[in-house]
Amino acid sequence: MSALRISILGAGAMGSLFGGLLAEAGHEVELIDVNPAQIAAVREHGLLIRNDAGERRLTLPILRPEEATTQPDWLIVFTKAMHTQGALAAARHLIGPQTRLLSLQNGLGNAEKLAGFADASRIAIGMTTVPADLVAPGEVHSHGESKTRVVMVDGSTDAALDELAAALDAAGLPCAADPDAVVAIWEKVAFNVALNSLCAVTRRTVGGLGSASDGRRLAHAVASEVLAVAQAEGLAVLPERSHATIDHALDHHGGHKPSMLQDLLAKRPTEIETLNGAVVRIAEKHGIAVARTEALYALVKMAEQDA
Repeated sequence: MSALRISILGAGAMGSLFGGLLAEAGHEVELIDVNPAQIAAVREHGLLIRNDAGERRLTLPILRPEEATTQPDWLIVFTKAMHTQGALAAARHLIGPQTRLLSLQNGLGNAEKLAGFADASRIAIGMTTVPADLVAPGEVHSHGESKTRVVMVDGSTDAALDELAAALDAAGLPCAADPDAVVAIWEKVAFNVALNSLCAVTRRTVGGLGSASDGRRLAHAVASEVLAVAQAEGLAVLPERSHATIDHALDHHGGHKPSMLQDLLAKRPTEIETLNGAVVRIAEKHGIAVARTEALYALVKMAEQDA
């Protein structure tokens, strides 16, 4: 496999992990971010990755958008959803005529945000279940099994997308180009709406939620609401698969703090609009009641106001 040129837009936990592992596998990777602490740490000490394969410190470039000049084969977007358009605008000069964009962000509506920056034939979306925590600037931890699924926005796959999926897979990030990736995206949304918002509101880790009275039951009830909306959208989601994924996380990702909880604790805006908010709006279109999802949406919005 030839080396790909890959730029990672958003070098938080997920972006750093993906970028680091791709660089370790021999690809030409640049991290692009605006966080001064992250930039300084990676430049001065390298990127420390600790996962099931062990601990190592990797050297790779990290740049502010205005410092970067490479027009990559793939620009993979990992910014928080509310920062997508601003980040892409700052990195617009990196999107060459052959550059493809991939969003592996949480939530719904990401394809629409990328649409203003490249033709649909060069835009892909996807989902990943990789657990990652940025425990300190320049240090990311990830433990446990995961999967990543990607698809072009028109529902197709092609040779270039297959090549990227193979690169991710070989780098230790199990991935497949899959025409049913939109189903996987919705199943992950159900997972995130349930666990992210419940953990954020209760201030519990994933394991703490699972061990709480009614925590597991509530998580499954919220996920069921989201899956009903996905089915109304015409998607062949598999509820049993989503519920099994939730149980696996509750049992095996016990110490993980979902990003929404981390954001509230750090007094940052959350991705509640692209998760619970998006589901509530689509549910209204179909006349479906999602009372738990809507209540969690309101509670997290209230918590954001206190931040």
